[in-house]
Amino acid sequence: MAHDHDAGRVCRVAVLASGTGSNLAALLGACADESYGAQVVAVGADRDGIGALDIARDAGVPTFVERVADHERRADWDRALTERTAAHEPDLVVSAGFLKLVGPRFLERFGDRYVNTHNSLLPAFPGMHGPRDALAYGVKVTGATLFFVDEGVDTGPIIAQVTVPVLDDDTEATLTERIKDAERAQLVEYVGRLARKGWTINERKVTIRD
Repeated sequence: MAHDHDAGRVCRVAVLASGTGSNLAALLGACADESYGAQVVAVGADRDGIGALDIARDAGVPTFVERVADHERRADWDRALTERTAAHEPDLVVSAGFLKLVGPRFLERFGDRYVNTHNSLLPAFPGMHGPRDALAYGVKVTGATLFFVDEGVDTGPIIAQVTVPVLDDDTEATLTERIKDAERAQLVEYVGRLARKGWTINERKVTIRD
């Protein structure tokens, strides 16, 4: 599966968020530089009243909210989220702390261009408690993984990874914060690289073009 970058055209990015929007803010900051090669064209959320929506509105970026509770079936929400996202014609969709698992309709439309981050070095410690699980296991190094989302939980093709050392006096809170910093920097760097250069996914191997 290849996504060629169309030289001279800015990559359109839709961001999905559920929280404070710190990753979104970092992406918007990067996009302010024309050489970055990407533009955030929409921010979607699964709930109202979150910081990410405020950040988007302050930046003049269109927003939408699609709540699971407003749909009888999860499949209906999945279809609605897909349509709301597709309306902005994104080249790349970024989960910036989006806490809902998208469904088959969304993945069918965006699966090879929907990126997410996880706070461990996958495939180690998937799921909700990456830093806690890493501490409990006693690893000396953990980190953050950027990947294309598939139908599994944190199982998609890996784009990039960054390591974060586990310190002897780390708590779940201190380790989580250091991973977040590394995760955010990695997200900004690689969204820009994907946007400027394009990528291929061959089985599980992701290659960003030179």
